[in-house]
Amino acid sequence: MADESSLDTKINWIPSMKNLGLKDIPSFIRATNTEDIMLNFFVHEADRAKRASAIILNTFDSLEHDVVRSIHSIIPQVYTIGPLHLFVNRDIDEESDIGQIGTNMWREEMECLDWLDTKSPNSVVYVNFGSITVMSAKQLVEFAWGLAATKKDFLWVIRPDLVAGDVPMLPPDFLIETANRRMLASWCPQEKVLSHPAVGGFLTHSGWNSTLESLSGGVPMVCWPFFAEQQTNYKYCCDEWEVGMEIGGDVRREEVEELVRELMDGDKGKKMRQKAEEWQRLAEEATKPIYGSSELNFQMVVDKVLLGE
Repeated sequence: MADESSLDTKINWIPSMKNLGLKDIPSFIRATNTEDIMLNFFVHEADRAKRASAIILNTFDSLEHDVVRSIHSIIPQVYTIGPLHLFVNRDIDEESDIGQIGTNMWREEMECLDWLDTKSPNSVVYVNFGSITVMSAKQLVEFAWGLAATKKDFLWVIRPDLVAGDVPMLPPDFLIETANRRMLASWCPQEKVLSHPAVGGFLTHSGWNSTLESLSGGVPMVCWPFFAEQQTNYKYCCDEWEVGMEIGGDVRREEVEELVRELMDGDKGKKMRQKAEEWQRLAEEATKPIYGSSELNFQMVVDKVLLGE
């Protein structure tokens, strides 16, 4: 890439990935210098991947069929075994020793679920920008007033470090105006939230875990990608899987309001919800015991690679 002005350049040389611009590929490899450390690290690791006994991907065949097939032509030993959290929920007792092992960086506030229990189906906007994404104080305020203007109930996860270099501070007027229709938390059990019937839409940073959990829960998205592969994820959510809409990087309260209203009540939002529910069904089919594509692939990895059968 020559410089940042090249981001709108169309690229057509990645097999099975259509209608991409340079801005849609992972930020780690959008380098302006061929000596870039991260770029060369990924080039090196991609070459090493050909020597692996198996490469497992947390996705499922019907979601990324064409892309996975293209990867297979280069690296045959690739297996889709996702969505992994559906296997975990099905096969591991939450109260068991293994089930008690958590991977969250923050303490989950389980009272979020009690609050959701008091809400009508598809009535709540869930807002979470993941465990790493940061924003400016101005962007936080724009998101806040955009959500307030929708008049919708919302559950908003605001980490203590969400605002870069500062403590997140919401306007007092915002807190007063939304007191009866919002819940704020520092973290929550996201899988359970996204599978809760009260949640009708997800304002997300488009991290892969969040994207896959939202698809598995049948929840459409408004996307605000930050870095890494999130730009690619949002592109597929919006254009290929038809379950998402993008918010501009500068964040304007008027746009937040407009997109969230469309997500929850608009015709496009209804179509996106139908598509999300279709992907939910396909994710469940992929993880079905015995016959699901991811189930079969997982067993193949165990038998061929781990057991040597």
